[in-house]
Amino acid sequence: MAAASSSDCDSGRAESNEASSKWLDAHYDPMANIHTFSACLALADLHGDGEYKLVVGDLGPGGQHPCLKVLKGPTVLTETPLPALPAAAATFLMEQHEPRTPALALASGPCVYVYKNLRPYFKFSLPQLPPNPLELDLWNQAKEDRIDPLTLKEMLEGIREKAEVPLSVQSLRFLQLELSEMEAFVSQHKSKSIKRQTVITTMTTLKKNLADEDAVSCLVLGTENKELLVLDPEAFTILTKMSLPSVPVFLEVSGQFDVEFRLAAACRDGNIYILRRDSRRPKYCIELSAQPVGLVRVHKVLVVGSTQESLHGFTHKGKKLWTVQMPAAILTMNLLEQRSRGLQAVMAGLANGEVRIYHDKALLNVIRTPDAVTSLCFGRYGREDNTLIMTTRGAGLIIKILKRTAVFVEAGGEAGPPAAQAMKLSVPRKTRLYVDQTLREREAGTAMHRTFQTDLYLLRLRAARAYVQALESSLNPVSVTTREPLKLHAVVQGLGPTFKLTLHLQNTSAARPILGLLVCFLYNEVLYALPRAFFKVPLLVPGLSYPLETFVESLNDKGISDIIKVGGPLVLHGEDSESEGDKASDTRYLQPPQPL
Repeated sequence: MAAASSSDCDSGRAESNEASSKWLDAHYDPMANIHTFSACLALADLHGDGEYKLVVGDLGPGGQHPCLKVLKGPTVLTETPLPALPAAAATFLMEQHEPRTPALALASGPCVYVYKNLRPYFKFSLPQLPPNPLELDLWNQAKEDRIDPLTLKEMLEGIREKAEVPLSVQSLRFLQLELSEMEAFVSQHKSKSIKRQTVITTMTTLKKNLADEDAVSCLVLGTENKELLVLDPEAFTILTKMSLPSVPVFLEVSGQFDVEFRLAAACRDGNIYILRRDSRRPKYCIELSAQPVGLVRVHKVLVVGSTQESLHGFTHKGKKLWTVQMPAAILTMNLLEQRSRGLQAVMAGLANGEVRIYHDKALLNVIRTPDAVTSLCFGRYGREDNTLIMTTRGAGLIIKILKRTAVFVEAGGEAGPPAAQAMKLSVPRKTRLYVDQTLREREAGTAMHRTFQTDLYLLRLRAARAYVQALESSLNPVSVTTREPLKLHAVVQGLGPTFKLTLHLQNTSAARPILGLLVCFLYNEVLYALPRAFFKVPLLVPGLSYPLETFVESLNDKGISDIIKVGGPLVLHGEDSESEGDKASDTRYLQPPQPL
């Protein structure tokens, strides 16, 4: 009886969780034999019949026997072997002609294989790179039997460790062989020319000239030799080439190629580089504290997952917006876009078997899976608009459908207005004084406003009068003589009873120096004492400021202050001597501290 009641409780709890979940379990096959990652998953209407299919670039068990799989529902429609491991898969429109069926692009090794209607259409190969001259010379010697295979191996290993130009595939394969296999390999390949070919590391699509969903798109390739290539969608020629400081592993683009676009590339050196349409090199750089494991663009925010079990949000200029810590390591990331509700969020598959969905740093939903998820893809599948496809570490396949009534809300929150909006504010009771003042404002509002305006105008008038009075009484910090082109500026420093008085004299003439000036201080000797009240000014060169310093000591302990006037500067020599009425003066008030 106890066992029966326990099973009943478990079944009831499972039914309750299923009812509260936002997802419908459509399919789960733990033995689907699908080994891939998120970049090699794509959803597209390949035949133009409205039935969306799943394209999988399968790595194969243990990286052996890679192939291209196309799934319709849970079943595999076609399976095509690939010559190398797939790096990325993407669907795009090549032309505007009807019927407008998208093409499938699969990056594998140094090539991009393009399919239309699941039939081979075009093969684009990356341009060859110049080989290492030392490596080329060694193989030429081996062709002429001047060196033995063992010496060739030692020399190639030395080149691989020191040379900046990497070795070709032929040399790398030779270095992996046993001693017994080297001679046969050399005799077989010594007559072949050395070719150095780079490979594709990542791929995405960029709209050509329109932002519409069904617009023509270009392919954007990231290569092992630290370059980004944009291909023409019709001729498959290279439209533009950009250089990066490191090898790109994740790409995110926005905009249109013919108008303006912005490209973000997460690289192996732990940095994210931002490039724009006219830049051949990165314009901005986002330095991460750990290696990136995923890059997703949500509206104008770049969301990056790192090996430190965290999600980071950045602007396109590199400013960090937020950071969210994950409970486990991030294995894969992708974008969730619910077009019917205008929602864009980030999906992150974790090593603990969870798939977490975030909108910015707010947690929207958590999906628990029987195995760790290694790839994610969300979109229209079959005839369902919102389908989530996941593959697991054990090569399983999970398909979930988002309920049409599901609404994503932040964790711990509810749809609708925030809870704080329903809280009552502690508004104090209206006093008799408040009521009387309110009535008075209603009755005499016009008169109160006129009184306020009158007081404001009076305040402005008094401030203007005080400013004019300061100018007339030489209280402003700058004074200019009437005949000599001089500027005098006085500064008082100190709290008392000793002050430091500094005069700054400047000759404002264009080219004529001034010589033979005297400056004196006029003050009340009962209140102040100046050790140096008379200055002989040196030659004033035009444009330079000359400081003249002296100390002032307040002799009164009752807080009485007075004016110290600066007399001069006076010219004593030549015809430029000034009369007493032409003296410029600058006045400073020195306020000693009040007695205790």
